[in-house]
Amino acid sequence: MAAPVFIGDEVTAAGYRLAGARALTPRHSTVAKTFATALDDAQLIFITAAFAAELPDGVLDDAVRAADPLVLVVPDAVNDVLPPDLDAEVARTLGIEP
Repeated sequence: MAAPVFIGDEVTAAGYRLAGARALTPRHSTVAKTFATALDDAQLIFITAAFAAELPDGVLDDAVRAADPLVLVVPDAVNDVLPPDLDAEVARTLGIEP
């Protein structure tokens, strides 16, 4: 099994490297290219919310829906940009939000 791929900042990447992931820390101008390459090579991708925000509209949504590879949006080490609250999104979609 191939190692998971992490895409994000250098500080957070250090932790993912320790956990055995292949950590990529692209410049913001190359995040989309790095993500596209990871989609072709990896079975599991972790991308920080800040770097996911750099992707063109629809790219992340399409990748998450495809679920091959599995793509997870994670917070970075300092929580600058938080990932979406999936519980709230599901509740809102189902019409059961408080």
